Amino acid sequence: MTSTSSIAPENTPSSQNTSVSVAPYGSQPNANAQISRKPISLPRLREMHKQAEKITMLTAYDATFAAVADAAGVECLLVGDSLGMVCQGLSSTVGVSLETMRHHTECVANGLRRANGTAWLIGDLPFGSYHESKEQALRSAVVLMQAGAHMVKLEGGGWTEETVRFLVERGIPVCAHLGLTPQTVHALGGYRVQGKTNESASLLKRQAAALQDAGASMLVLEMVPADLSAALTQELDHCPTIGIGAGNGTAGQVLVLHDMLGMNLGKMPKFVHNFMQDSGSISGAMQAYVAAVKNGSFPNNAAHAW
Repeated sequence: MTSTSSIAPENTPSSQNTSVSVAPYGSQPNANAQISRKPISLPRLREMHKQAEKITMLTAYDATFAAVADAAGVECLLVGDSLGMVCQGLSSTVGVSLETMRHHTECVANGLRRANGTAWLIGDLPFGSYHESKEQALRSAVVLMQAGAHMVKLEGGGWTEETVRFLVERGIPVCAHLGLTPQTVHALGGYRVQGKTNESASLLKRQAAALQDAGASMLVLEMVPADLSAALTQELDHCPTIGIGAGNGTAGQVLVLHDMLGMNLGKMPKFVHNFMQDSGSISGAMQAYVAAVKNGSFPNNAAHAW
């Protein structure tokens, strides 16, 4: 008895066409699953901030996760130097090089490009790449921008004000970062909550205002008490705050991708929620994260370290 098969013979035209129609590895999310939105831009982020719509951000380090996060509705992707810990196995972000950041920024940008992504892409300037001078910061920022970043992020206040102004004047959008600044973790004495005293809170407020005046378009607040981060958010009228371990009063939230998927190899921070355990899939976890940030159910202030 003769049987038929739906699989085309090896040398037929149909099989030859099929073999080249789809990339065999790392296929991107189906176009039908993509959210319908215009590319995220600085004006769009400012509009969201003005309308009190929460901004969502996740870290991303490769093409596929970037495309999945974009399809899930995440507005901003941060190629964080946290890759030093989650990808390279380092004990801190201090050992991450500019070339490593360039490589991962390019990977994420390629993923967004392949999937017709719309997310706003931020690249971390790593330790030592902007500390010497504002000119060094410009050279380093150019590397990440040419790799595909839309914005660069740097840590610290006070001495960084001049650098932020220098970059912004040259057309490079800047995200500042105050509170716990992981690149200076040794000087801070560990991963500790910042701004707990009146003196340190006043300093953070002065630094945040100065960074906004210098042209910073976004400000990450890490491990800062909720009342302080909420007050800062109200005081900064055109620089939306993005919190991580800083309560629910900020203009948006960011989490390390691996943390929110429950893949932390060390001690999970108190403020992190494992969205994977409730969702059953990575894309579902990302969608749940976006929904929780938007409706205000995440973060839960009761779960924070302060």
